[in-house]
Amino acid sequence: MDMKNATLPPSSYVVLGLLAVYGPMTPYDLKKSIDGSVGYFWSFPRAQLYVEPERLAELGLLTEEREPEGRRRRTYSITDAGRATLREWLVADTYEHTEIHDAGLLKLFFAQAMTRDEVIALARQQEASHRQRLAEYKAIVAQIHGQPNAAPALATLDMGIRYETTSIEYWDGIARNPPGGQTSSAE
Repeated sequence: MDMKNATLPPSSYVVLGLLAVYGPMTPYDLKKSIDGSVGYFWSFPRAQLYVEPERLAELGLLTEEREPEGRRRRTYSITDAGRATLREWLVADTYEHTEIHDAGLLKLFFAQAMTRDEVIALARQQEASHRQRLAEYKAIVAQIHGQPNAAPALATLDMGIRYETTSIEYWDGIARNPPGGQTSSAE
């Protein structure tokens, strides 16, 4: 397939990037890697991990090595063309707006259909959820701090920590001063 006419979705760049940074992997290894890294801030359908590498190999961006016996696992490696494609994407301007896909905010938008106590409970549940994620991020920072080549991951984690800290403050404020919401369920 000719790369000049191929359009790659973001999932392709996730696969290319992981293989460029961490080296050869099986689809299962890719899944584990995503779950412990970019999966915290980039939604990725895990089923794609069994389709996407094969497609990228057909495009000449990856090579595939298959075990001759046993489980016959496929291990993928990035090619020079794959590195060039990844690099081209990495340095291209990005103008997309960040989309916040947050069920808590969606529920809050409809707070007028909730009681005041339900809004407060939502806010406290969301605050607790963000505290849990903040603790996860801090644990990862402690685990990788000082490791070679950890700076990009630490920079990304810094943004996650800032987001979670701001979210905790936000939901605490909502719990203290809930917008909308009926005073009782009988209204």
